[in-house]
Amino acid sequence: MYVNKGTGGMGLDVSQLQELSRKCRLSIIEMVHKAGAGHPGGSLSAIDLIVGLYGTRLRIDPENPDWSDRDRFIMSKGHASPAMYSILHQVGYLNHDDLMGFRTMGSVCQGHIDMKWTDGVDFSAGSLGMGLSFGLGCALAARMDGSEREIWVMLGDGEMQEGQVWEAAMAANYHSVGNLKAVIDRNRIQNDDFLEVQMEIGDIAAKLVSFGWAVKEIDGHRMSEIVDALEWAAEINDGPCAIIAHTVKGKGVSFMENNPSFHGKAPTDEEFVVAMEELK
Repeated sequence: MYVNKGTGGMGLDVSQLQELSRKCRLSIIEMVHKAGAGHPGGSLSAIDLIVGLYGTRLRIDPENPDWSDRDRFIMSKGHASPAMYSILHQVGYLNHDDLMGFRTMGSVCQGHIDMKWTDGVDFSAGSLGMGLSFGLGCALAARMDGSEREIWVMLGDGEMQEGQVWEAAMAANYHSVGNLKAVIDRNRIQNDDFLEVQMEIGDIAAKLVSFGWAVKEIDGHRMSEIVDALEWAAEINDGPCAIIAHTVKGKGVSFMENNPSFHGKAPTDEEFVVAMEELK
């Protein structure tokens, strides 16, 4: 449907990617509102990056979700599941009814992404901090298989407080895994408050560089920068690399932007109407 096994992605240009992001934002708000629960803030901050990745890089096949040589996308910040489900809907893994079953018993769209429930999900998330380690394992497995598949891992900046992330970063450099690519959603808000209040993690770029990683910082909502950064990362093959994307939590919905209370809260009926009008 949207797969291009030769070059990856859907072959979309910047304006088409921007429109796809808008559609995904509408789905995010719709499913979280219907469920009365979920994590809209971090989904909205991450969706432009995810759309750019699926739209220009990932080699996948919705008709063959277990294709062994597909690229892997590890959504380590798995509570931002509405973002993941919205793009899986757009590329053909899920339908609209699946989205509307978000967070209901037996639904393929659980509150946190789960590879046992949902085709197109390569990592079961819950506790934060594990995704980069999992991605490292996938990258080493690809090397052992003689496969050129790329492994992309999305982390949140609050998640970077986890020690396991830095163990994986050290090991990735040691093993020179050039097929491991990290994308960091630097929205500066975590579960309860702003990072600077909870536990500021400082200069992530400098820290990763000190661990031997190649690093590029971008505006995580400027699609042209996202596309260029993904191409930059894909060309690095002698070691791990990371894109640090500076984003706005709740991006696209005025009352959610930079608002910690919408880390894990659904909009009211009145807020839902406002959000949908703003996104349309």
